[in-house]
Amino acid sequence: MAANKTQRTDASVAAFLAAIPDPRRQRDAKALAALIRKATGEKPAMWGTSIVGYGQTTYEGSNGRTVDWFPVGFSPRKAALVLYLMGGLKANADLLAKLGPHKVGGGCLYLTRFEEIDTDVLVRLIRRSDKGNRKVTKRGATKASARKRAG
Repeated sequence: MAANKTQRTDASVAAFLAAIPDPRRQRDAKALAALIRKATGEKPAMWGTSIVGYGQTTYEGSNGRTVDWFPVGFSPRKAALVLYLMGGLKANADLLAKLGPHKVGGGCLYLTRFEEIDTDVLVRLIRRSDKGNRKVTKRGATKASARKRAG
């Protein structure tokens, strides 16, 4: 079985955020990083070269493959801040309606103007998604991955 392409690394989140060339995107990414950390209670970690993830869990995908992943994460892309809130968007249409300007695609939330987002609503959305993703992953976890998490 092939390994997941995006893996948790030991790279510095602070250095990654400090290297964002656009000053506005860098400021927004740092603010979002602090907001997610507060909302989840998890320390950030780099996943691959461009994703900041919070927490780590093991889940079984619809194809039966078991992978390690983060319950909530983001990437400061050139066009937008991309939040990875897998499984937490369709079920939270009530919050999305109050969030402010955004786009949704797959399990991602795209924020182009962070200053126009209602951060209280965003925190609620992140917490719901984090909680929901942890529930889903526990159901799909194998005995081996449960031992891995415990150890």
